[in-house]
Amino acid sequence: MAGCMIAAPSSGSGKTMVVCGMLEALKRKGKNPLAFKCGPDYIDGQFHRQVLGVEGGNLDSFFETPDQMRKKLAKAAIGHFVVAEGVMGYFDGLGGTELRASSWEVADILELPVLLVVDARGSSRSLSAQIQGFLDYDTGGRPEKRNQIRGVILNKISPMLYPRIRDLIEREHSVPVVGYVPCLDFLQISSRHLGLVLPEEIGGIREQLGRLADCLEETLDWERILELSEEADWELERRMPEEPAEAEPFCLAVARDEAFCFYYEDNLEALARAGARLTYFSPLHDKMLPKGTQGLLLGGGYPENHGKALAGNESLRVQIRQAAERGLPILGECGGYLYLLEELEGADGKNYPMCGVLKGYGYRKGKNGRFGYISVSPFEDMPLLKQGEAIRGHEFHYWDSTGFKDACVMEAVKPSGGRNWPCIRTRRRVMAGFPHLYYPSCPGFAERFAAWCRAYGKDGQI
Repeated sequence: MAGCMIAAPSSGSGKTMVVCGMLEALKRKGKNPLAFKCGPDYIDGQFHRQVLGVEGGNLDSFFETPDQMRKKLAKAAIGHFVVAEGVMGYFDGLGGTELRASSWEVADILELPVLLVVDARGSSRSLSAQIQGFLDYDTGGRPEKRNQIRGVILNKISPMLYPRIRDLIEREHSVPVVGYVPCLDFLQISSRHLGLVLPEEIGGIREQLGRLADCLEETLDWERILELSEEADWELERRMPEEPAEAEPFCLAVARDEAFCFYYEDNLEALARAGARLTYFSPLHDKMLPKGTQGLLLGGGYPENHGKALAGNESLRVQIRQAAERGLPILGECGGYLYLLEELEGADGKNYPMCGVLKGYGYRKGKNGRFGYISVSPFEDMPLLKQGEAIRGHEFHYWDSTGFKDACVMEAVKPSGGRNWPCIRTRRRVMAGFPHLYYPSCPGFAERFAAWCRAYGKDGQI
């Protein structure tokens, strides 16, 4: 295996676009690239999928143990060139002050060489000082291996200025500059409240990413990048996970469209190992749940941007409400939770009827009040989580709901600082709330939900 991590001093430095351009260029070079995203991010991975046409995954040292990450990467990386995109700034971890769960920690655990993307706009010699700070920063680790930075890419720099700044940096530091990205007017990638807009919403996205790759083929030093990336070569056969035993299958309907698109691939794989036959459908476009449905998964996304269309699909909303009354197991996360409420305020400010499975009204809060990693525990024994157990996850949302606090049966606790709040609601076989959960962090969670679904299938199914 060979590969690298693309990290940066901060968010907004251009990591995602550099990664996408590199993935396309690596495809053209026959390197069979595979992408991962560090941290709890759903959107950047969708850009990776636009380039590669296949799912990548997340690497997260809060959700996963070091051994879990190594085994996952080892299994996925056979025959691939791995490109992992960092999260936020390279050293930014829990609570904004810790190294835990940072890109640095993931790179250190996986021994991935790091290429640091530095935004060069408005700077010249100061870039060298910034790079020196990242190279010399004391992480409290082994002095000879404080971090994995093996190269630098200068983003948004003039082609005329680049050779002089490259030579300056390489004179002053041991790290090589492995290329640059000029300012590219054709890239039209904007952001909104949860991050970048979704790639499907950007006209001509494939053409833009293709032109980006054309540029990077010329401006990156591929010989050096490929050489540095060989440092990631492992003895993979020692880290391969055991094949799981086969489980009794059941039909799990998974909402996936423009409104519901936030899923951890690890969660879907955990459910599949527990027996789920994942059957995708669209709450926007499909009038009924898939035939044979024994369980329903409603992930996060942007239902607020599609309030009118979701409300207009009345037959599906009624079917979901009636199925929930009959005991259909449902997991709803963030946007999926909002869809299960009685009403939702759309991004246009209008109120729209939703499924009515849970009482309450979803509304725009205007700010992100609950953000970041959490551990979720029930107040008492629950069917999917027992008292004393915890499942890890994160929250990141600009919408809230009425009737939430008093109805909650679980508590979210921040790993740094200990702040806590009520977070999950249940009704019959419905479990929903704002947290995005990472199922493999709680052994047995996916299997218990699968047992729920199989039990419903014996009573009757869609």
